[in-house]
Amino acid sequence: MVHHKGNTCFPEPPHMRAAAALLCLTLTACTQFPELDDTVSPSVQAADFPALLPLEPLMARAAPVVSDPVETTQTLEARVSALRARARALQRRSIVDPATRARMLAALS
Repeated sequence: MVHHKGNTCFPEPPHMRAAAALLCLTLTACTQFPELDDTVSPSVQAADFPALLPLEPLMARAAPVVSDPVETTQTLEARVSALRARARALQRRSIVDPATRARMLAALS
């Protein structure tokens, strides 16, 4: 990787990445992990596991996803075109009305 500093470019020393990775690993090794076993209430510990449902009936009830890639592409291209046109219109519009602009210019002179 090349870093730019002013008008000069200098390569990143290869050992800097290794040193940074080693530092991150060392810092994470010093982390105190909370005791999570004590945070679960006895009623939750005694509760039964939820019933697992077969996947087939759930998939049968789901609405099938049918999309035509050509139609999707055309829809997205139309949206992009509309958004770009809107952006151009907003860029051409003046934010400050003429009366306010005249007052601002008069205050600056």
